[in-house]
Amino acid sequence: MAVDGTPGDSVAFGLSEVFGGRAPDLVVSGTDYGPNVAGLATHSGTVGGAVAALESGVPAIVLSTGGLAAPDPVTTVNARDPTVDFAVRLIDRLRVRAGSGPLLPEGVGPNVNHPVVGADGRGAASGVAVTFQDPQPVLAADFTDSGDGTWKVEVRPGLRPGARGGDVEAVGAGRIAVSPMNADWNTGPGERAMTSALIAGLRP
Repeated sequence: MAVDGTPGDSVAFGLSEVFGGRAPDLVVSGTDYGPNVAGLATHSGTVGGAVAALESGVPAIVLSTGGLAAPDPVTTVNARDPTVDFAVRLIDRLRVRAGSGPLLPEGVGPNVNHPVVGADGRGAASGVAVTFQDPQPVLAADFTDSGDGTWKVEVRPGLRPGARGGDVEAVGAGRIAVSPMNADWNTGPGERAMTSALIAGLRP
């Protein structure tokens, strides 16, 4: 069976029609070709697939394989094997810890980024790190006016040194980055207080 749509569409269809309203234990979105770190994660369809599951109350994991340089097809594909091996160990760990309960806390899922290690991509990562999503965009767009009313866009890497403790730093050091994420984009009380101060006194 195939779905002609986004990963989120695929998850929505699967939960509604394939599983017939009976939620699976876990949705695994990926493994993706290339990393989903920093700003790449924000715009990723693979991450969107996991978010679609989390929004429906179904535990989800995002898997991505790739380094921070332009992906090499052979080594990146080869690195999918250790990515899947790690995913199996992670899911086994979740099952043991969950017992008869849910695999993950409600609404929270790990975004797992496995680096490409070794000349052939089949090498073992140097460790596993709990990280956060680095705030940098990673890619920069260059727009060129074609002169006929249309514009062309080229995307180039704009990678800066990774924030300490972030996913970019971990993957760059050959470690597996595991960043907890959720489908709730609400901020904390500090950001709400700041926003209240910004709009104080405004009227429609």
